[in-house]
Amino acid sequence: MSDFSKNEIKVDALLPEAMAEKAESVGVSKAKMGFTKTFMLAILAGAFIGLGAIFATTVTTGSTMYWGMTKLVGGLAFSLGLILVIVAGAELFTGNNLISMAWASGKIKTSQLLRNWGIVYLGNLVGAISLAVLMIIAQQYMFSNGAVGLNALNIAAAKCSLGFTQAIALGALCNILVCLAVWLCFSARSTTDKILAIIFPITAFVAAGFEHSIANMYFVPKGLMIKTFANDAFWSSVDRLPSDYIQLTWSSFLTDNLLPVTIGNIIGGALMVGMVYWFIFLKQRRNIS
Repeated sequence: MSDFSKNEIKVDALLPEAMAEKAESVGVSKAKMGFTKTFMLAILAGAFIGLGAIFATTVTTGSTMYWGMTKLVGGLAFSLGLILVIVAGAELFTGNNLISMAWASGKIKTSQLLRNWGIVYLGNLVGAISLAVLMIIAQQYMFSNGAVGLNALNIAAAKCSLGFTQAIALGALCNILVCLAVWLCFSARSTTDKILAIIFPITAFVAAGFEHSIANMYFVPKGLMIKTFANDAFWSSVDRLPSDYIQLTWSSFLTDNLLPVTIGNIIGGALMVGMVYWFIFLKQRRNIS
């Protein structure tokens, strides 16, 4: 006799209420993880997101398609980063904003929440910048007669030219989509499920031009390093000068991009996704208990 004839409905994927419970449980585990393991996994995540950034920068170099189509291709390529984080296993600050659900349920302390975010953020920075250094040594920016490096410079300069409030808003919009991708993965039963759940939200945030703090830890330092260390042959091949990128400085990166984008990422991920789903599915349970 078939399952349907027994009036049984088997759902392969977890439903939203079960997803919320899983997110809460995962948040507790992450918050209580030891320093060394957390930090090493965070370094990996920073590098993984950087690999997605490398892929996106490379495939959009020299594109003659419409702006939107070029951004679409870049977004699809950038999805590699979160796929590696989720499937291979790593700790990403923006995704870990969902630990706010465990905090709201009283399962972890504020100090544990901030400890995890701090360790992971620092580890992500180390991983992303380390990859950028390796890429400079590899001189991949010289590929296509310097066009890859020029694309990287233009991406970095554009990010450092955003207004403070604008960067916060773009960061919030970005992490709504990133955390929704992670949220969808809580429903997944297989690796294929996870990959499919990741691709569309991540492609959307890149295509729309939203801002991701950890990705920017690779994109902007990579541009800064090209500006600082590229030789005369590079500048001659791209018909540019370092002075053409006067707005691209470490100070502008930290104050005009990384700080506001990080604030926006927390607002979008921890509040607009994490706390909303906590309120819908978990708040009543805490009140009862």
